[in-house]
Amino acid sequence: MQIQVTEENGTRILAVEGRIDTVTAPDFEQKLLAELASVRNLRIDLEKVVYVSSAGLRAFLTGQKYANKNGVEMSLFHVSDTVIEVLEMTGFMDILTVE
Repeated sequence: MQIQVTEENGTRILAVEGRIDTVTAPDFEQKLLAELASVRNLRIDLEKVVYVSSAGLRAFLTGQKYANKNGVEMSLFHVSDTVIEVLEMTGFMDILTVE
């Protein structure tokens, strides 16, 4: 998994590539929380994410809880059909903001 961080019009963007699974989810979560702590608006580009496991879902949930508690806007975009299916099956479409 690779994460590239950019800024666009005052919005931080995390572009994630690869798999967010048991091996990579802890690093993803750590980076996600660090970025959420320093911005008011964070968008996560999942165009190049091919797989999200339950550990990855847990990282998103932890990030969303942090964002809600601290007034940060967090959203996912460019989400592949495969990842959308996982989010729908697990009920995460109701928890996360997906553009």
